[in-house]
Amino acid sequence: MQSKLTASAVAVAGLLAFGAANAQQAQEVKLGFAAPLTGAQAHYGKDMQNGIQLAVDEYNATKPTIEGKPVKFVLHAEDDQADPRQGSLVAQKLVDNGIKGMLGHFNSGTTIPASRIYAQAGIPEIAMATAPEYTKQGFKTTFRMMTSDIQQGSVVGTFAVKKLGFKNIAIVDDRTAYGQGLADEFEKAAKAAGGKIVRREFANDKAVDFRAILTNLKRSNPDVVFYGGADAQAGPLAKQMRELGIKATLMAGEMVKSDAFLKIAGDAANGSVVSLAGLPLDKMPGGAAYESRYKAKFGAGPETYSPYAYDGAMAMMSAMKKANSTDPAKYLPVLAKTSMPGVTTRELAYDNVGDLKYGSITLYKVVDGKWTVLETVGGK
Repeated sequence: MQSKLTASAVAVAGLLAFGAANAQQAQEVKLGFAAPLTGAQAHYGKDMQNGIQLAVDEYNATKPTIEGKPVKFVLHAEDDQADPRQGSLVAQKLVDNGIKGMLGHFNSGTTIPASRIYAQAGIPEIAMATAPEYTKQGFKTTFRMMTSDIQQGSVVGTFAVKKLGFKNIAIVDDRTAYGQGLADEFEKAAKAAGGKIVRREFANDKAVDFRAILTNLKRSNPDVVFYGGADAQAGPLAKQMRELGIKATLMAGEMVKSDAFLKIAGDAANGSVVSLAGLPLDKMPGGAAYESRYKAKFGAGPETYSPYAYDGAMAMMSAMKKANSTDPAKYLPVLAKTSMPGVTTRELAYDNVGDLKYGSITLYKVVDGKWTVLETVGGK
């Protein structure tokens, strides 16, 4: 009896050891991530990172296997400081570290130079960047998480003139690839809709004093001031518009649709109108469930970018699974043909250059210090 018990114990121990060994043999698949994680734009980067990390954790929980072996996706995060030079350094570091796919960067000005490094290494990249140039470089490796500035700017410019009735339009941008690109597309659409550009000015993405620019704009008596840039600059801009007695409506893109803008601008935020790619969170196909899972993991609700980052990460991991390979050259063609339901859309799919096929735009207005939906255009 004793020998039988001993033999059984040895057998069980062997099985446990075998199982533990198998569990330890899960191949790590490195995914790169980069965005501003310090500085004035850190809240954008952290929101994006949280969405990707949630996707990675949930996908790993399904115990994925590739080529018959268990795999574990691991996110390697870097702070690019929203700086193009730092972004390129980070890109090379991630490539050298052996990433199989890149989720990021956030800013267009950082993404575009970094994308050349990933393309040269043959590594697929899904970025938040909205500047048209990102996917127009001729690389097969570039994909977006959000709609491009062409899609967004054309909708907003037309909306400003046709729906809101603005005729005399002033434009200010921060000279970044994102801010200037969005402002350019807004200007084209506004002119095509019958609007008149009475003034075009520019600052930079660190500016906080717009009084000289606004004094010049005031003489043109605009109905609307469109700002291409981020919330850290749009907040002071809104306050200074009111201080100088400028009654024009402030309009902007998705980087201004944030709680940070409301906090910085205070009462001056009221009446501001911004555009944001996609549907409001509560109208997204998977929005309610996503919000619940996000809150459970991070202790607070998602902001603007995390649902799109989540979908991008899921698309990349799903492409590897479907291709049955983590080799970028093998799963890239599968990623390009992605067609899957997401949190943000009923069908996540890319066109021939890597832009989203079914992008929608939602316009929001600040009423009594809160964001309210005006209208959603397009989408699926």
